[in-house]
Amino acid sequence: MLPVLFFLATFVVASQGSEIGLSHQIHLLRPQSGSKGERIPGVSCLSWRLAVETHNIIGWTTVPKECEGYVGHYMLGQQYREDSKVVANEAIAYAQSLNITGGGKDVWVFDVDETTLSNLPYYAEHGFGAEPYNSTLFNAWVLEGKAPALPETQRLYKELLSLGIKVVFLTGRPESQREVTETDLKHVGFHTWEKLILKASSYIGKTAVVYKSTERTKLEKSGYKIIGNIGDQWSDLLGNHPGNRTFKLPDPMYYIS
Repeated sequence: MLPVLFFLATFVVASQGSEIGLSHQIHLLRPQSGSKGERIPGVSCLSWRLAVETHNIIGWTTVPKECEGYVGHYMLGQQYREDSKVVANEAIAYAQSLNITGGGKDVWVFDVDETTLSNLPYYAEHGFGAEPYNSTLFNAWVLEGKAPALPETQRLYKELLSLGIKVVFLTGRPESQREVTETDLKHVGFHTWEKLILKASSYIGKTAVVYKSTERTKLEKSGYKIIGNIGDQWSDLLGNHPGNRTFKLPDPMYYIS
């Protein structure tokens, strides 16, 4: 019996020491909050992020305040890059497995914000999504044209072009931001695309799923074949004509329906 008691005592002390030692790390062992900031026993920020990425928590408006630090450390840390790398690697492996016959009608749809271009410099100054969305401030950031490229997505983009697959950018940005978006994309290395589709005023009041489904349907009807689709929001990938394969990039900073 004594050896067992000794083991348990050693385990408890070691566990307590681990908790103390990890208090300065990315997240506490047991931070608890729900999707709207209320405290829910047993739900950590890591679990909240998992539920967001798997589309089990939907319709949320801001990152729980208790999770601001966790999301910030995730987005600025290595894990975000590693997660994005896994997605890009799978997309590249899929693209390489295809038998591209040519003809210029095989396309891959890319979202822009948090898929092709990163707005992390903006969100780093606005709570990593813990602050309510401010369209005036965000649009002012977009108009600066300083959004950097997401390197893992750019690697996929270059591979697709080398395989003869054309790229279509389909973004929720409005038509008024076409020039700055084109300039920003080219500045960070996205020089070639088949189409850059921005949101027309006729879609005001409609969800992203409706808008993107409609535009993808138009692509298919005009003869294009969507063989792949990548985005950071589920609304980029749901609805009509999503593509033969879809790939979801991580983004726990905001939700678009």
